[in-house]
Amino acid sequence: MIIQKSTNPRISSFDPENFSFGNTFIDHMIICEFEDGKWGDVKLVPYGQLPFSPAMMGVNYGQACFEGMKAYKDKDGKVFLFRPEKNFARINKSASRLAMPEVNEEMFLEGLKALVDMDRNWIPQGEGMSLYIRPLIFATEEALKARIANKYMFAIVATPAKSYYTEPVSVKISDFYSRAANGGVGSAKAAGNYAASFYPTKLAMEEGYDQIIWTDDSTHEYFEESGTMNVFVRINDTIYTPPTSEKILDGITRDSFIALANKRGIEMKIEPISVKTVVEAQKNGTLKEVWGVGTAVVTTVFQALGYKGEKLMLPKLSLEESFALTLQKDLVDIQTNKAEDPFGWRVLVEKNVLETV
Repeated sequence: MIIQKSTNPRISSFDPENFSFGNTFIDHMIICEFEDGKWGDVKLVPYGQLPFSPAMMGVNYGQACFEGMKAYKDKDGKVFLFRPEKNFARINKSASRLAMPEVNEEMFLEGLKALVDMDRNWIPQGEGMSLYIRPLIFATEEALKARIANKYMFAIVATPAKSYYTEPVSVKISDFYSRAANGGVGSAKAAGNYAASFYPTKLAMEEGYDQIIWTDDSTHEYFEESGTMNVFVRINDTIYTPPTSEKILDGITRDSFIALANKRGIEMKIEPISVKTVVEAQKNGTLKEVWGVGTAVVTTVFQALGYKGEKLMLPKLSLEESFALTLQKDLVDIQTNKAEDPFGWRVLVEKNVLETV
């Protein structure tokens, strides 16, 4: 790995009590270029602009995918990643679906650890605080030709993070727009998936909702995801979540919630969830909770569902009553080293880069 430390670090001006998530970037980044059929050297360099042409194929033809993950700092200042091997596997799954070259484990995991170690002082401590990390792959070849590109870049950038949603949100159940279709790229973290979601979300927000629950493209009768999150539904004391498929992303937070629910002995059913079942459960009082999970948000509890012009309110539960909040606490306590990790999910980032540079 080639390491170039910043000569003008900005960490001294970083205020962990006052920063903007997604717009505040740490001092360094990882980059690696693919050309002539192979990846080159991994470089840890100062964060900054890169020279690209408007004819870059990733911009024109959408060959781009990414991951979302976090690093956490415990009360003693130790830094941990959470299940990074799952992100490594998923970015390669996405790259393969978009006909892009896969990255190797050393590039991804060692580059990730080196970056987090180098800029560990950027990781804020405290409730809801973390470092959000964005690995990505995109086509960089300069050519206006609708074909598989020959040049790519793998990069990792990161931004300090705090709680995403602080209050319960209202979501609209979509009866027209869908996030993904059969045979499409719904199971990949393709950049275009997010672009396509913005317009329907904008329409929902104009109706007074914060997000959308996406339904299937053929009938709009079944839940798939919610916004950029996997979705869970609790009816009585049973939790339901749709099975992953070529239309539903295999979320790492989703997988963790399922494991934690099983550990607690909560009945967990991975099966299709019909809109009709959820609406009927709300009407008869058996619908207890609906929530979304994802890396950035961890958990977002829904306070209301919009459907066919009606706003269906959900119960407001305490931490002790809520499965969503209980499982969220179980997860965050593991991530932040406040609890034992029986699953082996937590990965310590050793201090070594700064000592060898």
